[in-house]
Order: sequence, then structure tokens, then C-alpha cells
Amino acid sequence: MNIVRVQVRDGSIHYGCEVANEVFQLEGGLEHGFSQGDVLLDPVRRLAPVVPTAIYAIGLNYREHAAEMNSELPEYPVVFMKSTASVLDPDCPIELPRHLHSDQVDYECELAVVIGKRCKNVSAKDALDYVLGYTCSNDVSARDWQKKLGGGQWMKGKSFDTFCPLGPVLVTADQIPNPQILPIRTILNGEIRQESYTGDMIFTVAELIAFLSGSTTLLPGTVILTGTPPGVGVAATPQRFLKPGDDVAIEISGIGRLRNPVVAEA
Repeated sequence: MNIVRVQVRDGSIHYGCEVANEVFQLEGGLEHGFSQGDVLLDPVRRLAPVVPTAIYAIGLNYREHAAEMNSELPEYPVVFMKSTASVLDPDCPIELPRHLHSDQVDYECELAVVIGKRCKNVSAKDALDYVLGYTCSNDVSARDWQKKLGGGQWMKGKSFDTFCPLGPVLVTADQIPNPQILPIRTILNGEIRQESYTGDMIFTVAELIAFLSGSTTLLPGTVILTGTPPGVGVAATPQRFLKPGDDVAIEISGIGRLRNPVVAEA
């Protein structure tokens, strides 16, 4: 099932199931599951397919990305968090910070995992049973705030408004039985900047869920960003950061294309 969140003409917001370019209203919710109804919706706007209860993110989780950053492979997952207020809808603009200024805003295509059941201390063997589905994400990062200005923590540079685009759909886990075989790419102004596949992950999706749920409850609606492949702007020669007027798209085979234009913060 391809789950979407949409706004309709009266302003109300609904979960829907997208079938052949039509959207049918879904009954239920993230925690207890969805069932397809027969009400046909007329969306005027597509929203991020989930409202996260928390956003966990993983750094340096692709072997080739670690190599381009001249970093050793981590022994354990490198975990940070993003503000839930950073979520951005498909086709809406990424805003480059100007109040707290940054000219080093980078793109990072990532597979996002959405937890569907409360889980704690799950094994890697059972971890995928707790996944509701998968979507595309862009872990937008202000490198100066991440590395120098954030007090030694990554969260500030990762959590500015609009820094977590999600979408366009949430593909349920039954349609992606193996999340480690998915081609993934970033396209900036029509040019491929990142291109890899999720099999290059150091820690698999199942291993990440097992690690994050250790002595820690993951609530339904928890989003896990699973790391980015090589090709980020900070590692390019010359470096290539986002600027107003850019158009950035994240593509993951089997899920779709998440596109966002880039503007300066008003």
C-alpha cells in the first residue's frame, strides 16, 4: 500500500491510499493500522506522509560516504536527533537559514524508516516486524552549525525549519521485504550528485532498529533516517552547497521522488 497524507479543499487533512493516481481515504491510524475505505479524496496539497513522534538519524552509515569524509568505519551507529518541527512537505521550499546564518547547507538523500508498533529491546531478527513502511528523506544539514557553531553537537545544524523533507508516499513494509537492495540518489538541478544503493549501509535497517530500541522505547510514528551515501556537497571539489533557486530531488527505487526547491529564509 502507498500511504499519503493530503489536504483537501475544505482544509481538512486525511490519510489516503494512492492507487493509479487516485487517493482513497484510509480508516485507522499509525499505531493500530489502516484499512482502505471507499471514499475518493480530491487532494489540493500533498503533505509529508507521517507526523513523526521522534526523528532519529544515523551518521556515517555508508561505507563509501565514510571514505569520502576520511572517517573510520564506526564500531556502533552514530546517532543524533532532528527536531520534529524540521519536517517539510513534498514540493515545499527548503529555507536556507538567514537569522542564524549559514552558507554551507548540504543535501543528504536517505531511506527513512517509520516504526508502526511500540518496540523496545527487539532483536535484529525481529526488528523489521515493527516497521510500518519506508519513505524518502533529505537530511538537510548546515555544515557550519553541525561542525563548528553547534556546541559540539550535530542537532542544531540538522534541525533548522524545513531541514527534514519526507515523502512523497509511505510504502508499507510488505511491499519492501528487503530494504537493503534499494537504489538511492540525489538529483540537484537535473544532475545526479549522489547515487548508490542501500546495501552499502554499514548497519542494516534491522540492526539500527535493534540498536535504537535497546533500553529505549520507540513509539509508533518514530522516523529513523538511515544515513547517506557518497556525493554530499561538503565532500565535493569544489564544495557544492545549496543556494536559492536550486531544485533538489531524492529518488529511491520502489518509493518515488521527493522534490523540493531551495529559497533563502525570509
